[in-house]
This record gives sequence, C-alpha cells and structure tokens, in this order.
Amino acid sequence: MTNKNLSLLLILTLFIILLGCSDSEKSITKLEDLKSGVSIGAMTGSTGEHLSKTRFPEAVTKSFDDIMDGIAALKSGQIDAVITGYPAALNVTKHNKELMLITEQVDFENTAIAIKKGNEELLKSVNEIIAKFKNDGTLADLKRRWLKTDLLPYEIVDIQLPKDGEVIKIGTSATREPFCFVDENQKITGHDGEFALRIAAELKRPIQFVDMKFSALIPALQSGKVDMIVAGMTATEERAKSINFSTSYFKNSQVMIVKKPIDEQNIGNKNEQIKSIDDLKNKQIGVLLGSVHDTYAIKNFPNAKIMQYKNPSELILAVKSGKVDAAMYTSETLYEILRIEKDLQILGDTLFSVPIAMGFNQKNDELKEKFNQFLQSVKENGIFDDMVKRWITEGKDEMPKINNLKQNGVLIIGTVSDKGLPFTIVKDNKLIGFDIELAERFAAFLGKEVKFADMEFGSLIVAAATNKIDMICSTLMITEERAKQIDFSDAYMQLGASMFILKNRADGSEVTKESSPEISFFQGVIQSFKSNIIQENRYLLILDGLQTTAIISILATIFGTLLGGLVCFMRMSRRKILLVTAKVFISVLRGTPVLVVLMIIFYVVFASVDIDPVFVAVIAFGLNFAAYVSEMFRTGIEGVDRGQTEAGIAIGFSKVKTFIYIVLPQATRRILPVYKGEMISLVKMTSIVGYIAVQDLTKASDIIRSRTFDAFFPLIMVAVLYFLISWLLMVTIGYIERVTNPKAKMSRG
Repeated sequence: MTNKNLSLLLILTLFIILLGCSDSEKSITKLEDLKSGVSIGAMTGSTGEHLSKTRFPEAVTKSFDDIMDGIAALKSGQIDAVITGYPAALNVTKHNKELMLITEQVDFENTAIAIKKGNEELLKSVNEIIAKFKNDGTLADLKRRWLKTDLLPYEIVDIQLPKDGEVIKIGTSATREPFCFVDENQKITGHDGEFALRIAAELKRPIQFVDMKFSALIPALQSGKVDMIVAGMTATEERAKSINFSTSYFKNSQVMIVKKPIDEQNIGNKNEQIKSIDDLKNKQIGVLLGSVHDTYAIKNFPNAKIMQYKNPSELILAVKSGKVDAAMYTSETLYEILRIEKDLQILGDTLFSVPIAMGFNQKNDELKEKFNQFLQSVKENGIFDDMVKRWITEGKDEMPKINNLKQNGVLIIGTVSDKGLPFTIVKDNKLIGFDIELAERFAAFLGKEVKFADMEFGSLIVAAATNKIDMICSTLMITEERAKQIDFSDAYMQLGASMFILKNRADGSEVTKESSPEISFFQGVIQSFKSNIIQENRYLLILDGLQTTAIISILATIFGTLLGGLVCFMRMSRRKILLVTAKVFISVLRGTPVLVVLMIIFYVVFASVDIDPVFVAVIAFGLNFAAYVSEMFRTGIEGVDRGQTEAGIAIGFSKVKTFIYIVLPQATRRILPVYKGEMISLVKMTSIVGYIAVQDLTKASDIIRSRTFDAFFPLIMVAVLYFLISWLLMVTIGYIERVTNPKAKMSRG
C-alpha cells in the first residue's frame, strides 16, 4: 500500500511539473490571446483591475498592492500579463528586456488630482494652476523630461518652496516610476512628484508627501490625512461619488505587459559566431551609461539587451569576460585600445560620427566665448595640428610643458580619467592625453590654475548644469538632448562610434570558460548587493525601515503587555461589568484582522487628528497583542494551584505579595514560551504598516525594487532581517526563561 501511494504521489508530481512547463510556454502577443486560462495581474483598486475584470471576463484577475509585485509574478510565471498605465509599463519594459508591451491599448483614461469633497476653494485653485501649466508649456515639459523611452538620467529641476505657512499634504504611491518614485536622496520625485512640488510653489505652501499603498489613498483623503492625491489617479465616475477630481492634466492609456516570445527572448549563444552588425540584433550589447552610444543602441537594437556601464574600463572588461557579446565605443580610442588588447577587434564599419566640443553651464556664456577664441587661435598658430599629430596620428603619450602664470583663480574641469588614449588616461599618477593638453592650454590662456574633477561620464552634464564644475572636457558629443541642459563650444573634432568584439567570436572558435566565465552564485549575490544596497545609498532606506520596524515592535510589545495585564485583571474580576468588557475586547480584537484594526484607527478613530502614523501603528499592534497575551496571562495564573495562594495568605502574606512572590514566578514560566511566539508574530505583522504611510522594512524593499527591478534580492534581504530580529527576541526571552526557572538556578549553584 505504501509503494502504491508513493507511486501515485510521484505520478501526480510529474503531472504538475509538466502542466507548469506547458503553462510557462504560453505565448501572448495580442489582446485576443487573453482568454480562458490566462491570469492578469492588476493593482488593487486601480482602473486596470476594473478593466481586466470587465474586458477580459474569461481570464482570471489577480490583485497586487504594488506594480512591482505583479511584475515579479509575471517574470516568475505565476501570471501571464500585467495591466497598468502606459508610463509605468514603459519604464518596466525599459529595465526588463524579456518583457514587452502589447501595442493595442486596452483603454484610454484621464489622469487628475483628487481633492476631498467640500474643499471647493482648493479645487478651484488647482484647476487654475493646471490651466496655467497647460498654456505655458509646463505640462509638456514634464512629459518630455519624465516620460521618455531611453535610460539616460532624468533632467531634474530645482523648485523652491516656502519654509513657512500651512503645509499641504500630498498623498502618493512612490513605487510607480516614472510617475512617482523615491530617488537616491530618499526624496519623492518623478512626473507627479515634480508636478506636486510645482503646485505647492504656486500655492506658496510648504509640502509634505505622504507615501502609502495606492489602495489606501482615497480613504486617507476622505479622512483628512492628506489634502490631495497626486499619484497618476484616473478620474472615474465611481471614484467621483466620494471625492472631487480636478481637470485632467495627463491623457493616459491602460496597456498590457507580457513576456516576449521565447525566440525573441534569446539573447544569443556565447559560442555563436558574429560576422556583422546584423548578428547583434538579439545579443547583449555594452555601452557607456549616459553616452550617445547608449541612446543609439536602445533605438537601433530594440531586441538586444543593452547593458550599461559606468566607465570604459568596465565596458572593455565586460567584452573580454563574455558578459556582453559586443560593445560600442569611440572609434579613435578603440584604435589605441586594440594596440594593447590583442584579443579584441572592431566589428564592421563606423556606425556614425558626431562632432565633439567642450560643455559649459548655460549661464556661463563668457567662459564659452573665451574658449571659442582660444580654439580659433590654436588652430591658426598650428598648435592644434601639432597636438593631433602627436596624440592621434603618431600615438605618443607624453605631455609637453605648458607655461601658466596661474594668477586668475582656479578653473574646475570635469573629465573621465579612463577614457583611454589618445584623449585621457592616468600615467604616473597624472592625467595626460589630447583633451587634457587642450584643457591645460586653455587654462594657461586664461591664466588660471586648472583643477580636474574626475567623475563618471553620466554625472558630467548634471555637474556642469548645476555649476559643480566650470566646463566639461571629455570627448563630449554634441546632441540636441544635451543642448537643452548645457551649452557647447565650437566643435573641435569629429569622432566615430564602432562596435568591438572578441576575436574568437568573429572567427567562430569556441569561447573557453576562461574567456567567458559564467557568473557564479556568489558573484550574483555580490552584484545584487551592490545594486540593491550600495548604489544610490539604498542601505539608508533599509536602515530607516529597520529603525521604524524596531520602534513599532518594541513600543507595541510594551504597550500590549501592560494593557494585556489590565485586561487579564478585568477578565478575572468578579465584577460583571469588568468581566463583560474584557470578554468583548478580547473577542472583537481577536476576531478582527489586524490590518482592519490598523486602518480603522488611522482613518476613523484619528480621522480629525494630525497624528504620527508610527504612533497609530503602535496603538493598533499593541491592542491586538493585548487581546492575545491577556488570555495567556489568565491561563498561566489559573494554572497555578489555588492551594499555593491560600498557603501564602496563611503564612502572613497579603494577596498582592502572594501574587507577586508565589503565583507570578510560576505563571511566568508557563507564559513565556507562548508569549515568545506571539511577540515574534507581532514583529512580522508590522510588515503591513505601509498601508498608513509608514516606511518600514517591507516598504523600503518596495521602494528599492521599484528602482532596481530586482524582484527577489530585496525581499530575501528583508526576510533575513526579520529573521534576525525574531532570533534576537527568541534569545532574549530564552534567557529570561532560564533566569526565572528555579531548576536552572539550582544547577548553576
């Protein structure tokens, strides 16, 4: 019988695996494919959720609190599609090359600001501001800068707000890049984030963002916790019954995100021969982050996986180690690189050529004009031609002596030190190269001491635009997009862009493990750690979340324990009113989900009170904890034989002393094991506080996932942190158990 059962179990397991495999190969490329047997993910309370249920009734709609939860489910094969607004969908597919948008839109909708009913004055002011922004081009500029198809850094605008006055509270859900998200400085930004700041500036009021789950926004507005909602919310008839909407500020569309067909997901075999540029259409291509090559690759290789690197050294290493199939870089620099790196070669002809120039702050016309004068003079006197001959034609790497009086201050020049010869490298701990010589000659022309600011290429334009540096000298290619942020000097050279690959990929020879190593598990963990924790100082989010979780857990435990003791006293009282009150309290709290308790206290009980959400969380979890531990206390006390109480009184103890010295120690030993488990449950329950705009550990992981698009590492990291907190609690309470155990005391004695 046992063997038969085992055989049946194995057959059933195999059937489930095969069924799962068949489901994972489901191909969805158009809306017609969303039929019976298909699962669609949508955000709870969103218009996408409603559309999914009404437009695709045969499909199963699964609701998620956050867009990234749905994307993680899609990538892991738990669902087949995700419905969301176009801007968020576009951002997701930019970062996840295995996903795509179905070109046919599900529906169109108007995005508006939500304001509490009765606040007609604020509604009128907001409508006037929206009308103004439409007329002066502000809304169009917001759309241009935030809702873009490339992965270049966002163009940030500094908006000054008053420090005094009545604070306007903006409800939002900051896990929906590019609409609203948390940047590297832990500040809320994005299309709607900046839009809210501009509205506050027009109203001449300081601003406070209240970040919470999307489904919690409307209750927060109705209860007065926020003054308005700016979160890409669609104005629907159903919502308009309970809240007011402003005039529309953005025409949005609901679209479907699905997995690409298997053949399009294929990124290529590492041993596959690459003969021409056309062979790269489904491969991995490396580019320098924020460069012209980056933009070109995204536009011209839509089915390739574009890997962005912060500096040229990492880019070259990626090709040599097999992490990418090819990379794009400046042709003139590649010629120098290939003299040293004999295992690399250029693939095909030059892809394009672009003029290069120096970059300046748009308000520093004087410095730009002086450079143009200097450039004209060195071209006329032959110095420029001599530089081209030495650095580019002959490939020399020696800096000439340049006389500079250095009497007129300092010139700060931004550059990238590992661009490579002939333009910029570090030799003998000094910067040398064509660009470096040109910059030093210009500094001498001005009589200024030159100071080079070595930074990542992607940071140069921002540094110039914000006056962190005086000029950019780093083979900066002139583009229309960059010209919106900085000014360019006259072009001083024309540079090309080429692809380069490993030689053995060109001749079709096998790539060895040494030249193309697989990323090990530990390397993957290290990379995930860097991107999720180190990059953009994201560890600060985790530390803040950890601190919040610890504060809520500790204070709720203390409050709940004290209240539980009081409820226990009432529960054991002979007075009927106290007994009934305690029973009702315990029944209601134990029978109500803690999330509901949390929402009721925040949105109903303290609706008209400006209270810290952390304090609300402490109260809610403390009440829930008290309901459970009060019964633990009662059971522990009643477990002590009544005769011991009588004996204590008989020897002269009062009832209070009898309880403290005789009953309580014995009850404590009985209570601690279950008390420990309930305390650990409390810690884990704090993961829901994001519903009332508290940034705990779980909320921190949501913010990180919305930026890195890593579906798993942030969650695993948070799980480990929760485990460590629980483990510390178990160790602490275990120590208390040993201290209160007389047998343990005797064994130590």
